[in-house]
Amino acid sequence: MASDLFNELLNPLSLAGRGSSEPSPDPVALEYLSNLASMPLSHLDGPEQQSLAQSSHSLLLSLQALSKRSHKHIITSVANHSQLRTTLPILATSTTDLTAAIPKLDNEALRFSTTYHKSGDNETLNARKRALLLSRNVERLVEVLDLPTLLSAAVTTGSSTPAANYASALDLNGHIRRLYGLYPHSSLVTSVSAQADDAMQAMAKNLVMTLRTPGLKLASALRTISWLRRVVPDLDSASAAGNGGELGALFLVCRLSTLINMLTALEPLRELADQERIRQWQIPAGSAWSGGQQTERYLKRYLEIFREQSFAIVSMFRSIFPAPVNEAALRTGEQDPLQPVPSALSTFPFHLIGMLMETLRIYLPIVRDQPSRDSLLTQVLYCAGSLGRLGGDFGALLATIDVGNEAEDEWVDVVKRHQVMAGRLESIVGGQR
Repeated sequence: MASDLFNELLNPLSLAGRGSSEPSPDPVALEYLSNLASMPLSHLDGPEQQSLAQSSHSLLLSLQALSKRSHKHIITSVANHSQLRTTLPILATSTTDLTAAIPKLDNEALRFSTTYHKSGDNETLNARKRALLLSRNVERLVEVLDLPTLLSAAVTTGSSTPAANYASALDLNGHIRRLYGLYPHSSLVTSVSAQADDAMQAMAKNLVMTLRTPGLKLASALRTISWLRRVVPDLDSASAAGNGGELGALFLVCRLSTLINMLTALEPLRELADQERIRQWQIPAGSAWSGGQQTERYLKRYLEIFREQSFAIVSMFRSIFPAPVNEAALRTGEQDPLQPVPSALSTFPFHLIGMLMETLRIYLPIVRDQPSRDSLLTQVLYCAGSLGRLGGDFGALLATIDVGNEAEDEWVDVVKRHQVMAGRLESIVGGQR
């Protein structure tokens, strides 16, 4: 009994741990027993008991203060500790599941890394690369897509300031052609190139309409032809030979169309002249004819337009498409008898002269008044001389016009007076030089 009390004093936990064979003593308890053994007996009954009571009371107060201060935390700790019975098994189960899922996760990560590696060929990854490339170059693509719009705007506004806008349009078209040469298989560049071709066709139409302008000047014609050479280079294949090629033929056709339109504008006067011709046919033979005033007006206006436009057409053609003067081109023509192809201008004056002669044969015999007829014949001779300076003199063909037997002497006098006046004019001009 005494030994149990002594053991309990040395080791207060020995009772709770009776299962252990050799409980270890408490060092504090051993030290306290050693101090008790060294004290006198009288000290044990008095001061020591008071000291123990005071220590016990102090510990009680400390425990009460600790309980008051930390009782909530203690209660919470006890409640959480009670939940560990259910939480720990769940944690163990989750840990087991995680351990089993880690190999699968590793395999999926390896498969993802292999599938979507930069060096791999994956459609999704390629699509993302293309989308990223498109995002980085969106400004450049917008600039490329704006090229047809800018080109169309330059072509549309070219009629107001053609020198600046058409030059810009040709530069834009050249840039698009270079892009198409670099990226011929790009659908975007192909679409832009097709729109540029449409704009160039519209520009070519505008240039052709410019060539058909009634008041076309040489400077404007030179600019228009130079732009057409760049817009439609196929039309200028024979320009090196000096005959103008298809571009020269186009120029003559446009100017001829303008001439015909200007002559067609005289339709009211021509209708009046036709009415006079019909009335002349209805007059009985041997009766005097005093008409022809409307026909005279029509022929005068016709000759004015014809003289001005025919001279302008031929002179502008020769200025725009000059004949070759180098010997190399002549030797090339001698080697190949079929080259170079004759210029369209070689037959163009004959067509103009044919138009004029046909009109004179129809309407000149209607004019019977001698002063009026002399004036018309003089105007025709001036027209012939005007074309004659460019190699298209048709004065000899005027003898084929039937103006009546009584007007032959008159015709001879008109020709003589014209030759005298032309000689005086040449002498005056030569003296001034």
